[in-house]
Amino acid sequence: MDKKAKKILLDTFWSSSGWKSRPNAFAGEDFDYANSKGLMFDPITIKHDELVNRLQELNQTITKERAAAAFLHSLSTKKVYLRSALSSWALTSGLPPHTYGQRSVVRPNYSNCGDCNFHGIMSDRDYVIEDLNVLNFERVKWGGIRLNHLLYCWLDLELFSKEEDYEVTNEDVAILCKMTEAIQGCADHKSARQLEKRWKDAIPSSKQERDVIMEIWGYAGLLVERDTPRKLRGGSHDFNSVAGWQGSDGYSREAMEFYFGAFL
Repeated sequence: MDKKAKKILLDTFWSSSGWKSRPNAFAGEDFDYANSKGLMFDPITIKHDELVNRLQELNQTITKERAAAAFLHSLSTKKVYLRSALSSWALTSGLPPHTYGQRSVVRPNYSNCGDCNFHGIMSDRDYVIEDLNVLNFERVKWGGIRLNHLLYCWLDLELFSKEEDYEVTNEDVAILCKMTEAIQGCADHKSARQLEKRWKDAIPSSKQERDVIMEIWGYAGLLVERDTPRKLRGGSHDFNSVAGWQGSDGYSREAMEFYFGAFL
């Protein structure tokens, strides 16, 4: 990733005080440079149906092994922008070809599109003059925020498709093992927030980055609520995919083998 372009992207949205006011338009020499390096973009207008078609094409070439390897590689290198390809692949690889509203929705938890709603994906019929830059900023800064949004999944996998293949090192695997050990040591009644704190000693990261990793694992089926008595009251409002997770749920060994078995 071009360092100058990355700095331009980050400086557009973030300062030492936090979020900056969003630009009304993107233009100028800095934007042109970041745009030429594939880190900033012109606004996009696109329909749900075209995004689904593009995701179908991307998922013919992006494999779970490649997404999993990139995720593991990111653990020691802190290349956080490689992480959410795992959840984007998990959310969209089983998404059938469909048009918006082709499948009816009884309870629209995520979308009025039945197929997207069934797969836990937030989607709209039309996207008009959408800002991709803030989505990529979140991806580069923390590893992604709007992980289960159709537009983000497409952008994420589109950019990931241009990445090289990454090597998984013994250090990466050791970090993964520490993360799973921390899960196993989490008391039955503890929430995702307590797990995030336990991960502090397992993986070099910020709190925000650990939050995102948990969300990625939730969407990928690695951290899921099991059919066991709930010991938490109300879950955690800090999270989406792992809001109701508790220590007794542990992690899915089946999903762990599915994604990372080749590296363990």
